[in-house]
Amino acid sequence: MKKFKQALVCGLGGSGSAAVSLLRAEGCAVTAIDRADTPDLRRQSDELRQQGATVLLGAVAVPESPFDICVVSPGVPDSSPWIVSMRSRGRGVPVMSELELGWSRRGRSRVVAITGSNGKSTAVKWFAESLQAAGLKALPCGNYGPAISKVVMESPGADWLVVEASTFQMETIIGFRPDVGILLNIFPNHLDRHATLKRYTELKARLFSNTLEDDTCVVLEPLLAEIRALSGGRGRWISFGSSVTSEYRYEAGHVLHDHRMVADLAGTRFANEVLGLAGAAVVAGIEACGVAADCAVRSARAFIPLPHRMELIREIGSVKYVNDSKATNLTAMAAALRMTPGKTRLIAGGLVKEKDFNFMKELLAQRVLGVYLIGKATEEMALAWSDVVSCFPCGDLETAVRKAGHDARAGETVLLSPACASFDQYRNFEERGQHFVRVVQNLAEEASQWKRKTI
Repeated sequence: MKKFKQALVCGLGGSGSAAVSLLRAEGCAVTAIDRADTPDLRRQSDELRQQGATVLLGAVAVPESPFDICVVSPGVPDSSPWIVSMRSRGRGVPVMSELELGWSRRGRSRVVAITGSNGKSTAVKWFAESLQAAGLKALPCGNYGPAISKVVMESPGADWLVVEASTFQMETIIGFRPDVGILLNIFPNHLDRHATLKRYTELKARLFSNTLEDDTCVVLEPLLAEIRALSGGRGRWISFGSSVTSEYRYEAGHVLHDHRMVADLAGTRFANEVLGLAGAAVVAGIEACGVAADCAVRSARAFIPLPHRMELIREIGSVKYVNDSKATNLTAMAAALRMTPGKTRLIAGGLVKEKDFNFMKELLAQRVLGVYLIGKATEEMALAWSDVVSCFPCGDLETAVRKAGHDARAGETVLLSPACASFDQYRNFEERGQHFVRVVQNLAEEASQWKRKTI
């Protein structure tokens, strides 16, 4: 574990602030910079200054101090002029992600790292709870939960750290190496930052680049050969999927290993074609940790879903209202529709991240009675889908929920699964989901009042 004398932390938020606190606790002189200057950042800055750090908000360029390390928050891209400046020939300062800084201070804790385009947070929560079911101290962290730098500083001595790892973090890893790495899937995502699917895939493969013979690499079978070649990792490679050739296979509510059932997921939220694949991956990873698959089954049966991920809010007049605000790409929307029984009234739209909407048309025609459009993507989505499903431009979320609820009949589902980022109308997907919940609760109260008046 290399200690540093003088560090630059680029980007604050949860990750950057955790990195500053960890470095200051080690006696390192820290300067933190962020382009933004908001009330929240000012509050964070005051706390960090009390710890002895120098904090510069509204920063344009990096300071000229002789730093010996630059730690990067996920929100700062590898192409940032700040990072380019640090790596320039004149300075030559090593750059590492906050993920790697925290990992390098993990002590005796072993690490599971889970990545993928969709389903990471759910898999991390389930994996950590499965290890806990075996009596182990397992802490979720990374993109789901607190930053890893915060966890290793405040909760040392865990048996396992279960890390949600993103491509943003893997842009700047150097030696990061999980004991067990899992790649759930790859779909077009974050191309506004990574430009091409090829580059995005290369970054996912970096999760395994430093693996050694004692490490385990669990990868969706159709991707395994490509990821193994791209990464060059030397770990033990295990495939999962729905094919008979997958080492861990999901089939009809069960996970099979070498054609023998090792996990019965029937009756859990993972007993479907979408989450069942994550089930195969988690069971493979759990067994690689030396833990019985039954621990994964027990935690699956007790699993409480994360907010904004296929979250049933309530049922009004035999119509279900489901909050899937976390679905910020088309593939996540497709997964939500496949998981929803019966016909759906779909609320979609926001700040679009993709351009090819055509692959959704068959699924929309089969499962959706109407698409209720919000935000900037309204025109694009209506143009792409109006020939296969009725599209209703609604502008804002409350209008969409109310119209969808008015149109819905008993047995149908009103589903918020936007397939878009939220930043055109909300600060984040959580705020969007919370607004959906409030509107649905208001609808329920209005329906209750109307029922009382008619009795």
